[in-house]
Amino acid sequence: MYLYDQYDQAMVDARVEEFRDQARRRLEGKLTEDQFKPLRLMNGLYLQLHAYMLRVAIPYGTLNSRQMHALADIADKYDRGYGHFTTRQNIQYNWIKLEDAADILADLAKVEMHAIQTSGNCIRNISSDHFAGAAADEVTDPRPYAELLRQWSSFHPEFSYLPRKFKIAVIASDHDRAAMRLHDIGIQIVERDGELGAKFYVGGGMGRTPMIAPCIKEFVPLDQMVAYSEACLRVYNRQGRRDNKYKARIKILVHEMGAEEYAAAVEKEYEKLTEHPLDRVLEELERVRTFFEDPLFEQNAPETIDRSDPDFALWVDRNTVAHKAPGYVSAVISLKPVGGIPGDATSEQMRLMADLAKDYSFDELRVMHTQNIVLPHVRMADLHALWTALDEAGLGSRNLDTVEDIIACPGLDYCSLANARSIPVAQKISQRFAASGKTEALGQLKLKISGCINACGHHHAGHVGILGVDRKGVENYQLLLGGSEAEDVSLAKITGPGFDEEGIVDAVETAADVYLRERQDGERFLDTYRRIGMNPFKEALYG
Repeated sequence: MYLYDQYDQAMVDARVEEFRDQARRRLEGKLTEDQFKPLRLMNGLYLQLHAYMLRVAIPYGTLNSRQMHALADIADKYDRGYGHFTTRQNIQYNWIKLEDAADILADLAKVEMHAIQTSGNCIRNISSDHFAGAAADEVTDPRPYAELLRQWSSFHPEFSYLPRKFKIAVIASDHDRAAMRLHDIGIQIVERDGELGAKFYVGGGMGRTPMIAPCIKEFVPLDQMVAYSEACLRVYNRQGRRDNKYKARIKILVHEMGAEEYAAAVEKEYEKLTEHPLDRVLEELERVRTFFEDPLFEQNAPETIDRSDPDFALWVDRNTVAHKAPGYVSAVISLKPVGGIPGDATSEQMRLMADLAKDYSFDELRVMHTQNIVLPHVRMADLHALWTALDEAGLGSRNLDTVEDIIACPGLDYCSLANARSIPVAQKISQRFAASGKTEALGQLKLKISGCINACGHHHAGHVGILGVDRKGVENYQLLLGGSEAEDVSLAKITGPGFDEEGIVDAVETAADVYLRERQDGERFLDTYRRIGMNPFKEALYG
Protein backbone atom coordinates (compact mmCIF):
# COMPACT_ATOMS: atom_id res chain seq x y z
CA MET A 1 0.00 0.00 0.00
CA TYR A 2 1.06 3.58 -0.57
CA LEU A 3 3.04 5.24 2.24
CA TYR A 4 3.21 8.99 2.80
CA ASP A 5 6.41 10.88 2.06
CA GLN A 6 7.33 14.12 3.83
CA TYR A 7 5.20 16.19 1.43
CA ASP A 8 2.09 14.07 1.92
CA GLN A 9 2.46 14.22 5.69
CA ALA A 10 3.11 17.96 5.71
CA MET A 11 -0.02 18.65 3.63
CA VAL A 12 -2.26 16.55 5.85
CA ASP A 13 -0.80 18.03 9.06
CA ALA A 14 -1.29 21.55 7.73
CA ARG A 15 -4.91 20.82 6.84
CA VAL A 16 -5.55 19.54 10.38
CA GLU A 17 -4.34 22.78 11.93
CA GLU A 18 -6.25 24.85 9.39
CA PHE A 19 -9.45 23.03 10.30
CA ARG A 20 -8.69 23.29 14.01
CA ASP A 21 -8.72 27.07 13.64
CA GLN A 22 -11.92 26.99 11.59
CA ALA A 23 -13.70 24.81 14.15
CA ARG A 24 -12.51 27.03 17.02
CA ARG A 25 -13.92 30.11 15.30
CA ARG A 26 -17.24 28.33 14.73
CA LEU A 27 -17.45 27.29 18.38
CA GLU A 28 -16.66 30.87 19.43
CA GLY A 29 -19.41 32.21 17.18
CA LYS A 30 -16.99 34.02 14.87
CA LEU A 31 -18.21 31.93 11.91
CA THR A 32 -21.87 31.36 11.11
CA GLU A 33 -23.08 27.89 10.14
CA ASP A 34 -23.44 29.06 6.53
CA GLN A 35 -19.81 30.23 6.56
CA PHE A 36 -18.58 27.09 8.30
CA LYS A 37 -20.53 24.52 6.26
CA PRO A 38 -18.33 24.45 3.12
CA LEU A 39 -15.21 24.37 5.30
CA ARG A 40 -16.35 21.40 7.38
CA LEU A 41 -17.66 19.52 4.35
CA MET A 42 -14.28 19.70 2.64
CA ASN A 43 -12.96 17.94 5.74
CA GLY A 44 -15.62 15.24 5.75
CA LEU A 45 -17.75 16.63 8.59
CA TYR A 46 -21.53 16.52 8.12
CA LEU A 47 -24.25 17.77 10.45
CA GLN A 48 -26.87 15.03 10.61
CA LEU A 49 -30.04 14.38 12.62
CA HIS A 50 -28.51 13.80 16.04
CA ALA A 51 -24.86 14.82 15.84
CA TYR A 52 -21.99 15.50 13.48
CA MET A 53 -20.89 12.65 11.24
CA LEU A 54 -17.26 12.30 10.14
CA ARG A 55 -16.43 10.41 6.94
CA VAL A 56 -12.85 9.16 6.77
CA ALA A 57 -11.19 8.46 3.41
CA ILE A 58 -9.78 5.00 2.75
CA PRO A 59 -8.29 5.41 -0.74
CA TYR A 60 -9.29 2.50 -3.00
CA GLY A 61 -10.30 0.68 0.22
CA THR A 62 -6.77 -0.34 1.25
CA LEU A 63 -5.50 -0.07 4.81
CA ASN A 64 -3.16 -1.88 7.21
CA SER A 65 -3.53 -3.17 10.75
CA ARG A 66 -2.07 -0.02 12.32
CA GLN A 67 -4.67 2.09 10.56
CA MET A 68 -7.54 -0.24 11.47
CA HIS A 69 -6.43 -0.14 15.10
CA ALA A 70 -6.47 3.67 14.92
CA LEU A 71 -10.03 3.59 13.53
CA ALA A 72 -11.05 1.38 16.45
CA ASP A 73 -9.42 3.77 18.94
CA ILE A 74 -11.30 6.71 17.42
CA ALA A 75 -14.58 4.78 17.73
CA ASP A 76 -13.95 4.30 21.45
CA LYS A 77 -12.51 7.71 22.23
CA TYR A 78 -14.79 9.98 20.22
CA ASP A 79 -17.85 7.95 19.18
CA ARG A 80 -19.93 5.14 20.68
CA GLY A 81 -17.62 2.22 20.13
CA TYR A 82 -18.36 1.41 16.49
CA GLY A 83 -17.95 2.66 12.93
CA HIS A 84 -19.94 2.25 9.72
CA PHE A 85 -18.17 1.09 6.54
CA THR A 86 -19.70 2.62 3.43
CA THR A 87 -20.31 1.92 -0.26
CA ARG A 88 -17.49 4.36 -1.09
CA GLN A 89 -14.92 2.16 0.71
CA ASN A 90 -14.79 4.70 3.56
CA ILE A 91 -15.74 4.63 7.23
CA GLN A 92 -18.19 6.96 8.96
CA TYR A 93 -18.61 7.89 12.62
CA ASN A 94 -22.12 9.03 13.48
CA TRP A 95 -21.80 10.60 16.95
CA ILE A 96 -19.03 13.21 16.69
CA LYS A 97 -18.78 16.41 18.74
CA LEU A 98 -17.51 19.46 16.87
CA GLU A 99 -15.03 20.25 19.64
CA ASP A 100 -13.40 16.82 19.05
CA ALA A 101 -13.28 16.90 15.25
CA ALA A 102 -9.81 18.44 14.86
CA ASP A 103 -8.34 16.02 17.41
CA ILE A 104 -9.78 13.10 15.40
CA LEU A 105 -8.18 14.45 12.24
CA ALA A 106 -4.88 14.78 14.09
CA ASP A 107 -5.13 11.16 15.27
CA LEU A 108 -5.84 10.08 11.70
CA ALA A 109 -2.85 12.03 10.39
CA LYS A 110 -0.55 10.06 12.72
CA VAL A 111 -1.40 6.90 10.76
CA GLU A 112 -1.42 8.49 7.29
CA MET A 113 -5.18 8.95 7.04
CA HIS A 114 -7.51 11.92 6.64
CA ALA A 115 -11.05 13.03 5.82
CA ILE A 116 -10.14 15.52 3.10
CA GLN A 117 -12.53 15.71 0.12
CA THR A 118 -14.88 13.05 1.45
CA SER A 119 -17.63 15.61 0.97
CA GLY A 120 -18.22 18.85 -0.89
CA ASN A 121 -18.37 19.60 -4.60
CA CYS A 122 -14.97 18.13 -5.35
CA ILE A 123 -13.36 14.87 -6.46
CA ARG A 124 -14.18 12.36 -3.74
CA ASN A 125 -12.29 9.28 -2.55
CA ILE A 126 -11.00 7.27 -5.54
CA SER A 127 -12.46 3.76 -5.42
CA SER A 128 -11.30 0.52 -6.99
CA ASP A 129 -11.74 -3.24 -7.14
CA HIS A 130 -11.55 -4.60 -3.60
CA PHE A 131 -9.71 -7.68 -4.94
CA ALA A 132 -7.12 -5.55 -6.74
CA GLY A 133 -3.66 -7.12 -6.71
CA ALA A 134 -5.13 -10.50 -5.81
CA ALA A 135 -7.60 -11.23 -8.60
CA ALA A 136 -6.52 -13.71 -11.23
CA ASP A 137 -8.51 -11.98 -13.98
CA GLU A 138 -6.96 -8.49 -13.86
CA VAL A 139 -4.41 -7.28 -16.42
CA THR A 140 -2.58 -5.38 -13.70
CA ASP A 141 -3.13 -4.08 -10.18
CA PRO A 142 -5.32 -0.97 -10.72
CA ARG A 143 -4.42 0.65 -7.38
CA PRO A 144 -1.25 2.46 -8.55
CA TYR A 145 -3.40 4.22 -11.15
CA ALA A 146 -6.01 5.04 -8.51
CA GLU A 147 -3.24 6.41 -6.29
CA LEU A 148 -1.90 8.54 -9.12
CA LEU A 149 -5.37 10.02 -9.61
CA ARG A 150 -5.72 10.52 -5.86
CA GLN A 151 -2.54 12.57 -5.77
CA TRP A 152 -3.60 14.58 -8.84
CA SER A 153 -7.07 15.31 -7.47
CA SER A 154 -6.16 16.14 -3.87
CA PHE A 155 -6.28 19.91 -3.33
CA HIS A 156 -6.59 20.46 -7.09
CA PRO A 157 -7.36 24.20 -7.18
CA GLU A 158 -9.34 24.06 -10.40
CA PHE A 159 -11.66 21.30 -9.19
CA SER A 160 -12.29 22.27 -5.57
CA TYR A 161 -15.66 23.86 -6.36
CA LEU A 162 -17.22 21.78 -9.11
CA PRO A 163 -20.91 22.06 -9.99
CA ARG A 164 -21.49 18.95 -7.84
CA LYS A 165 -19.63 16.09 -6.16
CA PHE A 166 -17.51 13.88 -8.41
CA LYS A 167 -16.66 10.19 -8.09
CA ILE A 168 -14.02 8.15 -9.94
CA ALA A 169 -13.47 4.38 -9.98
CA VAL A 170 -10.53 2.45 -11.48
CA ILE A 171 -10.57 -1.26 -12.32
CA ALA A 172 -8.36 -3.57 -14.40
CA SER A 173 -10.60 -6.51 -15.18
CA ASP A 174 -13.51 -7.26 -17.49
CA HIS A 175 -15.35 -8.35 -14.35
CA ASP A 176 -16.50 -5.12 -12.75
CA ARG A 177 -16.42 -5.37 -8.96
CA ALA A 178 -16.50 -1.61 -8.32
CA ALA A 179 -19.72 -0.44 -10.03
CA MET A 180 -17.39 1.39 -12.42
CA ARG A 181 -20.02 2.42 -14.98
CA LEU A 182 -22.17 4.00 -12.27
CA HIS A 183 -19.47 6.59 -11.52
CA ASP A 184 -18.92 10.09 -12.90
CA ILE A 185 -15.73 8.71 -14.45
CA GLY A 186 -15.07 5.00 -14.70
CA ILE A 187 -11.63 3.90 -15.88
CA GLN A 188 -10.77 0.37 -16.92
CA ILE A 189 -7.09 -0.42 -17.40
CA VAL A 190 -6.94 -2.54 -20.56
CA GLU A 191 -4.28 -4.17 -22.71
CA ARG A 192 -4.00 -3.51 -26.45
CA ASP A 193 -1.21 -4.98 -28.58
CA GLY A 194 0.85 -5.65 -25.47
CA GLU A 195 0.47 -2.09 -24.16
CA LEU A 196 -1.56 -1.02 -21.14
CA GLY A 197 -3.90 1.93 -21.44
CA ALA A 198 -7.05 3.43 -19.95
CA LYS A 199 -10.58 2.99 -21.27
CA PHE A 200 -12.81 5.90 -20.17
CA TYR A 201 -16.50 5.78 -19.29
CA VAL A 202 -18.03 9.13 -18.32
CA GLY A 203 -21.45 10.21 -17.10
CA GLY A 204 -22.70 7.42 -14.86
CA GLY A 205 -24.32 7.75 -11.47
CA MET A 206 -27.28 6.90 -9.31
CA GLY A 207 -29.42 9.32 -7.28
CA ARG A 208 -32.71 10.71 -8.52
CA THR A 209 -31.65 10.36 -12.18
CA PRO A 210 -29.69 7.10 -12.51
CA MET A 211 -27.58 6.69 -15.65
CA ILE A 212 -25.04 4.21 -16.99
CA ALA A 213 -21.82 5.82 -18.22
CA PRO A 214 -21.12 5.47 -21.96
CA CYS A 215 -17.61 4.76 -23.22
CA ILE A 216 -16.16 7.96 -24.65
CA LYS A 217 -12.58 6.79 -25.29
CA GLU A 218 -11.44 3.24 -25.98
CA PHE A 219 -7.73 3.67 -25.25
CA VAL A 220 -5.67 6.42 -23.62
CA PRO A 221 -1.92 5.79 -23.16
CA LEU A 222 -0.99 5.59 -19.50
CA ASP A 223 1.20 8.67 -19.61
CA GLN A 224 -1.89 10.62 -20.77
CA MET A 225 -4.42 9.16 -18.32
CA VAL A 226 -4.19 12.12 -15.94
CA ALA A 227 -4.35 14.63 -18.80
CA TYR A 228 -7.45 12.96 -20.23
CA SER A 229 -9.08 12.91 -16.80
CA GLU A 230 -8.32 16.60 -16.47
CA ALA A 231 -9.88 17.29 -19.87
CA CYS A 232 -13.06 15.47 -18.79
CA LEU A 233 -13.24 17.57 -15.63
CA ARG A 234 -12.54 20.86 -17.40
CA VAL A 235 -15.41 20.42 -19.83
CA TYR A 236 -17.72 19.58 -16.94
CA ASN A 237 -16.47 22.42 -14.75
CA ARG A 238 -17.16 24.95 -17.50
CA GLN A 239 -20.40 23.58 -18.93
CA GLY A 240 -22.01 21.74 -16.00
CA ARG A 241 -25.09 23.44 -14.56
CA ARG A 242 -24.78 25.44 -11.35
CA ASP A 243 -28.30 26.84 -11.27
CA ASN A 244 -30.00 23.61 -10.24
CA LYS A 245 -28.26 21.09 -8.00
CA TYR A 246 -30.54 18.31 -9.22
CA LYS A 247 -29.21 18.79 -12.75
CA ALA A 248 -25.62 19.62 -11.88
CA ARG A 249 -23.98 16.18 -12.07
CA ILE A 250 -21.84 15.32 -15.08
CA LYS A 251 -24.30 12.57 -16.07
CA ILE A 252 -26.84 15.29 -16.92
CA LEU A 253 -24.28 17.18 -19.00
CA VAL A 254 -23.27 14.07 -20.95
CA HIS A 255 -26.91 13.12 -21.45
CA GLU A 256 -27.94 16.57 -22.68
CA MET A 257 -24.90 17.08 -24.91
CA GLY A 258 -24.87 13.50 -26.08
CA ALA A 259 -21.88 11.22 -25.56
CA GLU A 260 -20.34 12.01 -28.96
CA GLU A 261 -20.53 15.79 -28.54
CA TYR A 262 -19.19 15.60 -25.00
CA ALA A 263 -16.33 13.34 -26.15
CA ALA A 264 -15.49 15.80 -28.93
CA ALA A 265 -15.35 18.65 -26.42
CA VAL A 266 -13.07 16.57 -24.20
CA GLU A 267 -10.84 15.78 -27.17
CA LYS A 268 -10.35 19.48 -27.90
CA GLU A 269 -9.43 20.15 -24.29
CA TYR A 270 -7.17 17.11 -24.26
CA GLU A 271 -5.26 18.40 -27.30
CA LYS A 272 -4.56 21.65 -25.47
CA LEU A 273 -3.28 19.80 -22.42
CA THR A 274 -0.98 17.52 -24.43
CA GLU A 275 0.71 20.56 -25.96
CA HIS A 276 2.28 20.94 -22.52
CA PRO A 277 2.63 17.31 -21.36
CA LEU A 278 2.90 16.34 -17.73
CA ASP A 279 6.42 15.00 -18.16
CA ARG A 280 6.65 13.38 -14.76
CA VAL A 281 3.51 11.25 -14.93
CA LEU A 282 5.26 8.00 -15.88
CA GLU A 283 8.08 8.75 -13.46
CA GLU A 284 5.58 9.23 -10.64
CA LEU A 285 3.63 6.16 -11.72
CA GLU A 286 6.78 4.04 -11.48
CA ARG A 287 7.47 5.46 -8.00
CA VAL A 288 3.94 4.69 -6.87
CA ARG A 289 4.03 1.16 -8.32
CA THR A 290 6.85 0.19 -5.96
CA PHE A 291 4.40 0.44 -3.05
CA PHE A 292 2.09 -2.14 -4.60
CA GLU A 293 4.44 -5.00 -5.35
CA ASP A 294 3.17 -8.47 -4.57
CA PRO A 295 3.91 -9.80 -1.08
CA LEU A 296 6.24 -12.79 -0.80
CA PHE A 297 3.75 -15.57 -1.43
CA GLU A 298 4.77 -18.99 -0.21
CA GLN A 299 5.85 -21.21 -3.07
CA ASN A 300 3.97 -24.50 -3.36
CA ALA A 301 1.52 -23.50 -0.65
CA PRO A 302 -0.90 -26.38 0.04
CA GLU A 303 -4.22 -26.17 -1.77
CA THR A 304 -6.18 -28.79 0.17
CA ILE A 305 -8.77 -27.83 2.79
CA ASP A 306 -10.22 -30.04 5.51
CA ARG A 307 -13.97 -29.71 4.90
CA SER A 308 -15.12 -32.01 7.69
CA ASP A 309 -16.70 -29.10 9.58
CA PRO A 310 -19.84 -28.26 7.52
CA ASP A 311 -20.13 -24.70 8.85
CA PHE A 312 -16.54 -23.99 7.92
CA ALA A 313 -16.96 -25.65 4.52
CA LEU A 314 -19.98 -23.46 3.77
CA TRP A 315 -18.02 -20.33 4.76
CA VAL A 316 -15.20 -21.36 2.43
CA ASP A 317 -17.65 -21.90 -0.42
CA ARG A 318 -19.44 -18.59 0.07
CA ASN A 319 -16.88 -16.20 1.51
CA THR A 320 -13.62 -16.98 -0.23
CA VAL A 321 -12.61 -15.91 -3.74
CA ALA A 322 -10.01 -17.40 -6.07
CA HIS A 323 -6.55 -15.81 -5.94
CA LYS A 324 -3.87 -15.40 -8.58
CA ALA A 325 -1.31 -17.20 -6.38
CA PRO A 326 -1.68 -20.98 -5.94
CA GLY A 327 -2.53 -21.96 -2.39
CA TYR A 328 -4.09 -18.58 -1.55
CA VAL A 329 -7.58 -17.06 -1.54
CA SER A 330 -9.14 -13.71 -0.70
CA ALA A 331 -11.31 -14.12 2.41
CA VAL A 332 -14.37 -11.90 2.88
CA ILE A 333 -15.30 -10.92 6.44
CA SER A 334 -19.04 -10.32 6.47
CA LEU A 335 -20.31 -7.31 8.39
CA LYS A 336 -23.86 -8.59 7.85
CA PRO A 337 -24.83 -10.88 10.75
CA VAL A 338 -28.46 -11.94 10.80
CA GLY A 339 -30.42 -9.06 12.31
CA GLY A 340 -27.34 -6.81 12.33
CA ILE A 341 -26.76 -3.36 10.84
CA PRO A 342 -25.05 -3.73 7.44
CA GLY A 343 -21.55 -2.27 7.43
CA ASP A 344 -21.26 -1.66 11.17
CA ALA A 345 -18.27 -2.98 13.13
CA THR A 346 -17.49 -2.51 16.81
CA SER A 347 -14.10 -1.32 17.95
CA GLU A 348 -13.36 -4.82 19.27
CA GLN A 349 -14.19 -6.31 15.88
CA MET A 350 -12.01 -3.75 14.12
CA ARG A 351 -9.08 -4.65 16.35
CA LEU A 352 -9.61 -8.35 15.72
CA MET A 353 -9.75 -7.82 11.96
CA ALA A 354 -6.55 -5.78 12.18
CA ASP A 355 -4.76 -8.51 14.12
CA LEU A 356 -5.99 -11.23 11.76
CA ALA A 357 -4.77 -9.21 8.78
CA LYS A 358 -1.34 -9.01 10.36
CA ASP A 359 -1.30 -12.72 11.14
CA TYR A 360 -2.83 -14.09 7.95
CA SER A 361 -2.89 -11.48 5.14
CA PHE A 362 0.47 -9.71 4.95
CA ASP A 363 -0.87 -6.87 7.16
CA GLU A 364 -3.45 -5.74 4.61
CA LEU A 365 -7.21 -5.25 4.64
CA ARG A 366 -9.65 -3.92 2.06
CA VAL A 367 -13.00 -2.22 2.52
CA MET A 368 -15.50 -3.48 -0.06
CA HIS A 369 -18.10 -1.20 -1.62
CA THR A 370 -20.56 -3.87 -0.47
CA GLN A 371 -19.79 -2.85 3.15
CA ASN A 372 -17.73 -5.92 4.02
CA ILE A 373 -13.99 -6.34 4.68
CA VAL A 374 -11.54 -8.44 2.66
CA LEU A 375 -8.31 -10.07 3.73
CA PRO A 376 -6.86 -10.21 0.22
CA HIS A 377 -4.01 -12.73 0.58
CA VAL A 378 -4.79 -15.70 2.86
CA ARG A 379 -3.14 -19.11 2.67
CA MET A 380 -5.68 -21.89 2.28
CA ALA A 381 -3.87 -23.70 5.09
CA ASP A 382 -4.76 -20.83 7.45
CA LEU A 383 -8.45 -20.61 6.60
CA HIS A 384 -9.80 -22.75 9.43
CA ALA A 385 -7.88 -20.83 12.09
CA LEU A 386 -9.02 -17.55 10.54
CA TRP A 387 -12.67 -18.61 10.36
CA THR A 388 -12.64 -19.89 13.94
CA ALA A 389 -11.43 -16.52 15.24
CA LEU A 390 -13.98 -14.66 13.12
CA ASP A 391 -16.88 -16.90 14.11
CA GLU A 392 -16.15 -16.48 17.81
CA ALA A 393 -16.32 -12.68 17.34
CA GLY A 394 -19.61 -12.68 15.41
CA LEU A 395 -17.84 -12.11 12.10
CA GLY A 396 -18.21 -15.57 10.61
CA SER A 397 -21.45 -15.08 8.68
CA ARG A 398 -21.49 -17.21 5.53
CA ASN A 399 -23.48 -14.97 3.21
CA LEU A 400 -21.37 -13.28 0.53
CA ASP A 401 -23.59 -12.21 -2.42
CA THR A 402 -26.68 -13.82 -0.90
CA VAL A 403 -29.98 -12.17 0.03
CA GLU A 404 -28.59 -11.72 3.56
CA ASP A 405 -25.56 -9.74 2.27
CA ILE A 406 -27.57 -6.52 2.14
CA ILE A 407 -26.24 -3.07 1.26
CA ALA A 408 -28.05 -0.38 3.23
CA CYS A 409 -27.51 3.31 3.86
CA PRO A 410 -27.91 4.70 7.43
CA GLY A 411 -31.34 6.04 6.44
CA LEU A 412 -33.63 8.03 8.68
CA ASP A 413 -32.04 6.64 11.83
CA TYR A 414 -29.14 9.04 11.23
CA CYS A 415 -29.35 10.99 7.97
CA SER A 416 -31.07 14.37 7.73
CA LEU A 417 -31.69 13.82 4.00
CA ALA A 418 -33.49 10.49 4.37
CA ASN A 419 -37.23 9.95 3.96
CA ALA A 420 -37.40 6.50 5.52
CA ARG A 421 -35.43 4.09 7.65
CA SER A 422 -33.22 1.53 5.94
CA ILE A 423 -31.67 -0.32 8.87
CA PRO A 424 -34.83 -1.96 10.33
CA VAL A 425 -35.87 -3.15 6.87
CA ALA A 426 -32.45 -4.75 6.29
CA GLN A 427 -32.57 -6.40 9.70
CA LYS A 428 -36.04 -7.85 9.16
CA ILE A 429 -35.22 -9.16 5.68
CA SER A 430 -32.07 -10.94 6.86
CA GLN A 431 -34.00 -12.45 9.78
CA ARG A 432 -36.86 -13.56 7.51
CA PHE A 433 -34.64 -15.39 5.03
CA ALA A 434 -32.35 -16.87 7.69
CA ALA A 435 -35.43 -18.30 9.44
CA SER A 436 -37.03 -19.55 6.23
CA GLY A 437 -33.92 -21.40 5.10
CA LYS A 438 -34.28 -20.01 1.56
CA THR A 439 -30.90 -18.27 1.41
CA GLU A 440 -29.05 -21.32 0.11
CA ALA A 441 -31.67 -22.09 -2.52
CA LEU A 442 -31.70 -18.50 -3.81
CA GLY A 443 -27.96 -18.38 -4.45
CA GLN A 444 -26.67 -15.05 -5.74
CA LEU A 445 -29.23 -12.35 -5.03
CA LYS A 446 -27.95 -8.83 -4.45
CA LEU A 447 -30.30 -6.72 -2.34
CA LYS A 448 -29.72 -2.98 -1.85
CA ILE A 449 -31.69 -0.48 0.25
CA SER A 450 -31.72 3.34 0.19
CA GLY A 451 -33.63 5.60 2.55
CA CYS A 452 -34.03 8.34 -0.04
CA ILE A 453 -33.65 9.12 -3.73
CA ASN A 454 -29.95 10.02 -3.29
CA ALA A 455 -29.31 6.26 -3.54
CA CYS A 456 -26.45 5.88 -1.05
CA GLY A 457 -27.61 2.26 -0.74
CA HIS A 458 -27.33 1.74 -4.53
CA HIS A 459 -30.93 0.52 -4.83
CA HIS A 460 -30.95 1.12 -8.61
CA ALA A 461 -28.14 -1.44 -8.97
CA GLY A 462 -29.71 -4.23 -6.92
CA HIS A 463 -31.06 -7.44 -8.36
CA VAL A 464 -33.68 -6.44 -5.83
CA GLY A 465 -33.70 -2.79 -4.75
CA ILE A 466 -35.70 -0.97 -2.09
CA LEU A 467 -36.24 2.80 -2.04
CA GLY A 468 -37.70 4.45 1.02
CA VAL A 469 -39.93 7.46 0.29
CA ASP A 470 -42.23 9.76 2.24
CA ARG A 471 -45.93 9.37 1.46
CA LYS A 472 -47.80 12.13 3.29
CA GLY A 473 -45.67 11.75 6.39
CA VAL A 474 -45.62 7.94 6.32
CA GLU A 475 -42.61 5.80 5.40
CA ASN A 476 -43.27 3.91 2.20
CA TYR A 477 -41.01 1.47 0.37
CA GLN A 478 -40.83 0.96 -3.39
CA LEU A 479 -39.63 -2.39 -4.71
CA LEU A 480 -37.33 -2.44 -7.74
CA LEU A 481 -36.12 -5.42 -9.77
CA GLY A 482 -33.47 -6.11 -12.38
CA GLY A 483 -30.50 -3.91 -11.51
CA SER A 484 -26.81 -4.78 -11.70
CA GLU A 485 -23.62 -2.89 -10.92
CA ALA A 486 -21.33 -5.45 -12.55
CA GLU A 487 -20.11 -5.77 -16.15
CA ASP A 488 -23.71 -6.64 -17.13
CA VAL A 489 -24.76 -3.27 -15.69
CA SER A 490 -28.45 -2.37 -15.71
CA LEU A 491 -30.84 -0.15 -13.79
CA ALA A 492 -33.63 -1.69 -11.72
CA LYS A 493 -37.26 -0.80 -12.43
CA ILE A 494 -40.04 -0.07 -9.94
CA THR A 495 -42.58 -2.88 -9.72
CA GLY A 496 -45.55 -0.69 -8.79
CA PRO A 497 -47.11 0.89 -5.68
CA GLY A 498 -45.02 0.90 -2.53
CA PHE A 499 -45.39 -1.02 0.73
CA ASP A 500 -45.18 -0.32 4.44
CA GLU A 501 -42.29 -1.71 6.49
CA GLU A 502 -43.79 -5.15 7.05
CA GLY A 503 -45.20 -5.25 3.53
CA ILE A 504 -41.84 -4.67 1.86
CA VAL A 505 -40.35 -7.65 3.70
CA ASP A 506 -43.23 -9.79 2.43
CA ALA A 507 -42.76 -8.35 -1.06
CA VAL A 508 -39.09 -9.32 -1.20
CA GLU A 509 -39.97 -12.88 -0.20
CA THR A 510 -42.75 -12.97 -2.81
CA ALA A 511 -40.32 -11.89 -5.52
CA ALA A 512 -37.86 -14.53 -4.34
CA ASP A 513 -40.57 -17.18 -4.52
CA VAL A 514 -41.39 -16.21 -8.12
CA TYR A 515 -37.73 -16.72 -8.99
CA LEU A 516 -37.60 -20.12 -7.26
CA ARG A 517 -40.68 -21.20 -9.21
CA GLU A 518 -39.62 -19.84 -12.62
CA ARG A 519 -35.87 -20.28 -12.76
CA GLN A 520 -34.09 -22.63 -15.13
CA ASP A 521 -30.89 -24.53 -14.41
CA GLY A 522 -27.98 -22.26 -13.55
CA GLU A 523 -29.96 -19.02 -13.61
CA ARG A 524 -29.40 -16.32 -11.03
CA PHE A 525 -32.34 -14.22 -9.86
CA LEU A 526 -31.21 -11.52 -12.31
CA ASP A 527 -31.06 -13.98 -15.22
CA THR A 528 -34.58 -15.22 -14.56
CA TYR A 529 -35.92 -11.68 -14.27
CA ARG A 530 -34.35 -10.73 -17.59
CA ARG A 531 -35.79 -13.81 -19.28
CA ILE A 532 -39.38 -13.66 -18.00
CA GLY A 533 -39.73 -9.90 -17.48
CA MET A 534 -41.58 -7.92 -14.85
CA ASN A 535 -45.14 -9.24 -15.32
CA PRO A 536 -44.91 -12.53 -13.37
CA PHE A 537 -43.46 -10.62 -10.40
CA LYS A 538 -46.13 -7.91 -10.59
CA GLU A 539 -48.91 -10.49 -10.72
CA ALA A 540 -47.56 -12.19 -7.60
CA LEU A 541 -47.06 -8.88 -5.78
CA TYR A 542 -50.28 -7.11 -6.67
CA GLY A 543 -52.67 -9.75 -7.98
